[in-house]
Amino acid sequence: MNEQTIVGAIVLGFVEGLTEFLPVSSTGHLLLIGEVIGFESTGKVFEVLIQLGAIAAIFTVYFTRLLQLARALPSDPVARRFVTGVIVAFLPAAIIGALGHSFIKTVLFETPVLVCVMLILGGIALLWIDRLAVEPRYRDVMEFPLSLCLKIGIFQCLALIPGTSRSGATIAGSLLMGADKRSAAEFSFFLAMPTMAGAFVFDLYANVDRLDGSDAAIIAIGFVTSFIVAVAVVRALLDFVSRHGFAFFAWWRLVVGTAGLIWLAAVPG
Repeated sequence: MNEQTIVGAIVLGFVEGLTEFLPVSSTGHLLLIGEVIGFESTGKVFEVLIQLGAIAAIFTVYFTRLLQLARALPSDPVARRFVTGVIVAFLPAAIIGALGHSFIKTVLFETPVLVCVMLILGGIALLWIDRLAVEPRYRDVMEFPLSLCLKIGIFQCLALIPGTSRSGATIAGSLLMGADKRSAAEFSFFLAMPTMAGAFVFDLYANVDRLDGSDAAIIAIGFVTSFIVAVAVVRALLDFVSRHGFAFFAWWRLVVGTAGLIWLAAVPG
């Protein structure tokens, strides 16, 4: 493991922690930046496994609330409905992702132009949705009906295309279905826990025989960096979107996607 690889792992860990919970596509950013800096990981496993840092971050920030939910489950029907709703929302992408894992990793993950196009299209969609004059019907994630959770889960399936953004797809789906901006972002946080944990376990299982000691070391570096940055992002994001909405992230996507296409066109091969 050379110095360049260590620096690359830190850079990508920072990017993962910064972008995982923003509607800008962490996977898209990792793939594009990895392409630019020449970072190669075994079967693109690094890009998935450092999500463990972001998973740990959200569990850390939401630990008290998760503990309260766990204690309330035996006696509180609202808590049981909420947990059931998260599971219902998780299942569509879990099933399709497992069935299409090989195609996603070997074709979609290897197509940087697709990542850029999806960043741009997602930015346009997010701008449009952010400006819709829709009166919210749901302001508390604990009150989301199961039908709404299922619809959000179907939207999450779009994120199997790199560059779309898991959080962007779920937030967009929530907003279109009548959630306010804060609850849309918060439900995306809760849904991230089983979704990202499932992707982590599945990818680790599929590639464990291909990893060696050096892979483990750079994944650990990316994990720690991702965790530290993601904690700060999760703590700040809900207040930010409550005040400013999602237009900033839409423009972010448009700039990154356009810059990526220009870079890909300018660099041969």
